[in-house]
Amino acid sequence: MEAAPSGDEFMTRERRRSVLLGRHTECQVLDRLVEAVRAGQSQSLVLRGEAGVGKSALLEHLLDRAADCRVVSATGVQAEMELPFAALHQLLAPMLDLLDSLPGPQRDALRIVFGILDGPAPDRFLLGLAVLGLLSAAAESRPLVCVIDDVQWLDRASAQVFAFVARRLFAEAVACVFAVRNSSDAMHELSGLPTMDLAGLRDDDARVLLRSVIPGRLDEQVSERIIAEARGNPLALLELPRELTHDELAGGFGSPTAQTLRGRIESSFRRRLEPLPVRTRQLLLLAAAEPLGDPALVWRAATRLGNAGDTAAVAAADDLIEFGARVRLRHPLVRSAVYRAASPEERRTAHRALAEATDAEADPDRRAWHRAHATVEPDEDVAAELERSAGRAQGRGGLAAAAAFLERAATLTPESGRRAERALAAAQAKHEAGAPDAALSLLAAALAGPLDELQRARASLLRAEIAFTTNRGNLAPPMLLEVARQLEPLDVPLARETNLQALSAAMFAGRLAVEGGGLLEIAAAARAAPATPVAPRAADLLLDALALLLTDDARTAAPAMRRALRAFTEDDVSPEEELRWLWLAFIIAVALWDDRSCRVLADRHVRLARDTGALAALPLGLSSRIIVHLFQGEMPEAASLSEEVRTIVTATGFQITNYGALALAAWQGRRAEVDRLVRATTSEAALRGEGVGLTVSDWASAVLCNGLGRYEDARAAAERVVLDPPAPGVAVHWGPAELVEAAVRSGDGESASRALERLVRTTQASPTDWALGTEARSRALLSQGRDAESLYREAIERLGRTLCRADLGRAHLVYGEWLRRERRRIDAREQLRTAHDLFADAGMEAFVERAARELKATGETARKRSAGSSGDDLTPREAQIARLASEGLTNPEIGSRLFVSPRTVEYHLHKVFAKTGVTSRGALATFLYGGGRKLESK
Repeated sequence: MEAAPSGDEFMTRERRRSVLLGRHTECQVLDRLVEAVRAGQSQSLVLRGEAGVGKSALLEHLLDRAADCRVVSATGVQAEMELPFAALHQLLAPMLDLLDSLPGPQRDALRIVFGILDGPAPDRFLLGLAVLGLLSAAAESRPLVCVIDDVQWLDRASAQVFAFVARRLFAEAVACVFAVRNSSDAMHELSGLPTMDLAGLRDDDARVLLRSVIPGRLDEQVSERIIAEARGNPLALLELPRELTHDELAGGFGSPTAQTLRGRIESSFRRRLEPLPVRTRQLLLLAAAEPLGDPALVWRAATRLGNAGDTAAVAAADDLIEFGARVRLRHPLVRSAVYRAASPEERRTAHRALAEATDAEADPDRRAWHRAHATVEPDEDVAAELERSAGRAQGRGGLAAAAAFLERAATLTPESGRRAERALAAAQAKHEAGAPDAALSLLAAALAGPLDELQRARASLLRAEIAFTTNRGNLAPPMLLEVARQLEPLDVPLARETNLQALSAAMFAGRLAVEGGGLLEIAAAARAAPATPVAPRAADLLLDALALLLTDDARTAAPAMRRALRAFTEDDVSPEEELRWLWLAFIIAVALWDDRSCRVLADRHVRLARDTGALAALPLGLSSRIIVHLFQGEMPEAASLSEEVRTIVTATGFQITNYGALALAAWQGRRAEVDRLVRATTSEAALRGEGVGLTVSDWASAVLCNGLGRYEDARAAAERVVLDPPAPGVAVHWGPAELVEAAVRSGDGESASRALERLVRTTQASPTDWALGTEARSRALLSQGRDAESLYREAIERLGRTLCRADLGRAHLVYGEWLRRERRRIDAREQLRTAHDLFADAGMEAFVERAARELKATGETARKRSAGSSGDDLTPREAQIARLASEGLTNPEIGSRLFVSPRTVEYHLHKVFAKTGVTSRGALATFLYGGGRKLESK
C-alpha cells in the first residue's frame, strides 16, 4: 500500500470497530465495490456526511478490505487549497514511473504540472485524460483503489481532474472513492457520481458506542442528553463527554449551548488544548499550519522557535498527533481547533518559522505562501515572491492558484499603482480559471486604484471577455467595440484584435444583436479603425477582409479575402494565432466557395487542437469539419465527429451548442430528431442571445424539408435565413440556394428570383467550380427548354470537379426531375439513378426517398440496398470506435479522442468484433467500407 488516508487513524483498532457500529449496510456497499474492482469493473463512490460522522473510519474499512489491491490516496488540507495540483501529486506520486506508457501530449501534460518539464500550461481536460491513462496503466498488474479524503479542502485544480477521471472510468479495474462534507462547494465538482449519504447512528448503536468510551457509571438522563445532542455523530459521541465533569457524567447537567455540532466538537478539542504545555501547543500549531505532514520540516521549524526534539511535548498530546513517516493529526477538526485557538501573532510566528525552514530552491511556492501568512503589513519583497509563484503556477496550468497568489500579492503591495496592476492580473487569472464572479470583484478593486489609460482599457477588455465567456450572446459585441475604440490611440495591434473579437461576437449574436452591437455597425467601425503600423499579421488580414465583405460586397472584398486565406494556407502562422482565428479563416474559405481550402483549414484546426490538447478550441474545429463532411457526402464520418463533440461537451461541461449534430440530422433526413434539436437549439439561442443558433436551425430545417419534399416549409425557413444580417457562412452562401429550390417547387418564382440574385453576388465574386456549379443548378431551376438543360449539365460538370458529392447528387436529382417533367423518362432514369446512388452512399435518407419517388414516377423502382449485416447493431460509441480503429488509430489515440482509457477502447472493440464477426483490426476497414457500404450505427 502506497499511502493511507487521514482521519481516525489514531484510534485503537477496538475503537475503530466501535465507530463502525451501525454501519453494516455502508460496509457492505464498500465490500461489494472492492469485489467489483477485483473483477475488473470500474467503480466510483462519494461518501457524504457531516464532520465526524465516520467517513474516514469507513475509508479505513475500505482499505482493510482492499489490502490485496494497489491503493493510493490523497487528502485535502485547508491550508493547501491554493497550491496547484497538490492533491494530484499526492495521489500520483507512487505511479510516476508509468509516465512513459502514456501518449506524448498526455505524458508532457503531467510532467509540466509536476514541474518535471518546462512548457506551456496544458489544457485541464488533456491533463484529466493523462491521469485516466495513468490510473488505467497502474491497474494493469492488479486492481487499483484511489481514496480521496476531505474533498472539500482539495485544491480546485486537483478536484476538477479527480471528478473528470471518476466520470470517465468504464472498463478499468479502478475505483475512486471520495469523502466530502455536506453542503460543500466541492459537491458541484462531484455531481452525478454515485453518492452514499451518511446519517448519524441509530440511538441503540449510539448508546453502545458511548458506553464503550466512558468508564464507570453513566447517568441515564445524561446519556440520553449526549445522544440527543450528538445526533448519532460518532466523533461527537466520543468527544462531547469530555466536556462534562465526573459529577456531571454521574448525574448533573451542564449549561445548554447554541453552538452547532461541528462547533461543539471543535470547542471540545480546543478545551483539551488549554492545559497542554506551551511547547506542545506550539508543536501542534506548526503541524496544523504545515499541510505536507513532513516531520523533518516541522522539527526544523520547531528548532527555530527553540523547541528542538522535545519528545515530552509530543507525549503530552499523543492522542491528538502522531509523528511517523508523516505528521498526522487525529481529525481535520483538530487542525482547525489548533489553528483557531492560536492568537494571530502566534499563527504568524508559526508561518514565519515554517517559511524559514522550507527550502527556497526545492519548494519556493510553499515558502512564499507561508511568508504571506506571516506578514500583516504591506511588504514588496513578499508580494514580489508571491508574484513569481503565480507565474510558476500559471506555467503549470494552476490558474486558480496563480489568481490566489496574485490576489494576496496585491493585498501586500505597498505602492497603490503596483497594487492595482497586480489586482488586474489576479482578475485575469480568475477569469481564465473559470471564476467570473471573483474576477469581477478583483476587477473592481483594480479599477479603484490608479491605472493608466492602457491598463483601464485592458480592464474594460477583460470585463467584455467575461461577458462573452459567460454568455456567448448579444451583450459582448457592443462592449468589445467600445473597448476597441478605447485601445485605438493606445495599442493599435490590440485594438485591431479586439475589433476582430467584436466581429466574431457579433456573428454569434446574429439576428438577436442589441443596439450598438450589430454586425454591420461593428464592421463599419473596424473598417474605419487605424491600419496596423507594422507588417499585417494573419489577424489583421482577416479583419480587413471581413470588414470589407460586410460593408461593401463580395466582389470588392474577394482580393482581400484571398490574401487572408493565403496567410493561413501558405504563410507561417503561430499555433496560438491559428487556434484563435482558424475558424474565421474557414469562414473566409466558405465565402470564397473554396471547397479544398475549407477541408484543409478544418483538418488543420482539428489536428492542431488535438495535438496541443486545446479542448476549448476543438469543438469549433470539429463543427467546421462536420460541415465539410456533409458537403462531401460523408455522413458516417460527420456522425463520428458529432459524437466526439457531444463527448467533449459532456466531459467538460462547456456551454456549447452542437450545431453539427443538427446539420447532420437534417442532411440524413431524420425529421423527428431535427424537430427535437431545433426546439432545443432555438431555446438555448434565445436564452443566450446567440442568434446564429436560430440561423443554423432555419438552414437545417430548409435542407430537411427540401429533402422531404415539404417545399412550403422549406421556403419559409430559407426566407428567414436570407433575411438575416449578411454574416458570412450559412446565410450568405447556402441559404439562397435552398430558397431558390424551395420557392420554385412552391410556385413562387418571384422569391426564387430574388434569392438567385443574392446567390450570384457571392458566386460571381469567386467563380470556383463549387460556386458556379451551385449557381448553374439554381439558374436551371428558373429556366426553360435548352437553357435549362444546358445549365443542368453545366452544374453537373462543375460540381463533379469538386469535393461536394452531396451538391453533385442534388444537381443530378433536379436535372432528373426536370427531364421527367419534360417526359424524357429514359434520360430521367439515368440522372435519378445516379442521384439515388450518391445519396444512398452518403446516407442522405430524405433525398434517397425523394429520388426513389421520382424514379417510380418514371416507371422504375429504385434498387434496394443490400441488407445490413450485424454491424447495424452497433451502438454509436461502438461504431465510432470501429471507424477510428479502421483508420489506423491505436487504442491510446482513440482514447484521447473520446476521453476514455485505452482499456475502455479495447472493451468496446471486443464487442464490435463479436457483433460483426470481424476478427482483426485490419479487417475492419474492409467491413466498414467494402462494397461501397459504410457502417451505420443504430
